[in-house]
Amino acid sequence: MEEKEQVQAELQKFWKTRSDFLAYLDETLPKEKNGLAFDFSQHPTLDAKQVYELFFKMDYQGRKLGGLLVKAHGITPQ
Repeated sequence: MEEKEQVQAELQKFWKTRSDFLAYLDETLPKEKNGLAFDFSQHPTLDAKQVYELFFKMDYQGRKLGGLLVKAHGITPQ
């Protein structure tokens, strides 16, 4: 697979994992009356295992994508 295609594929996976994470929050957390922000005033409970699982997948894709971009552009990570 060509480098550009690999970056595109990993970026697509990243957006999917991000979408899954945000969908879980949307399904689980109530929204404020304006419908734009989550309402934490009632201290809603989240499934910590599910949050971790979804976040880990998103974080993994971000790190994987970051590595490909560093390599593709010859960036020296700090």
